[in-house]
Amino acid sequence: MQLNSIKPGSGAKHSKRRVGRGIGSGLGKTAGRGHKGQKSRAGGFHKVGFEGGQMPLQRRLPKRGFKSAQLKYNGEVRLTDLQRLAVDEVDMLTLKAAGLVRQLVKHVKVIKSGELSRKLTLKGIGATAGAKAAIEAAGGSLG
Repeated sequence: MQLNSIKPGSGAKHSKRRVGRGIGSGLGKTAGRGHKGQKSRAGGFHKVGFEGGQMPLQRRLPKRGFKSAQLKYNGEVRLTDLQRLAVDEVDMLTLKAAGLVRQLVKHVKVIKSGELSRKLTLKGIGATAGAKAAIEAAGGSLG
């Protein structure tokens, strides 16, 4: 291979479409826009979802659901995560330091998922009824 013989890959380069340049080009007269109508005219286009004046789909369908902006401040921790944690007294700071909840979180709740076999004390952390029973059964407490 020589430097002067290097060529781009086949199909990598192609000539630009020159529209409206006569019959011979294959794109003369209407320049590939068809006959009449809004899309054939200069500046004649419309926003995404426009259906020619018909009520658009996004307005025909009912509004549904809601996602609270407060969700990003809530976190949850499983019993299995607490089992793996090396400390006996668990509070918000230890959970954030261990990477079990995000730094933004303000309210944490323990959910009953997995088992807990060691004694734990929770400080400033909520728990579901099942998780609370599991923690107390293991000899722990909620502060």
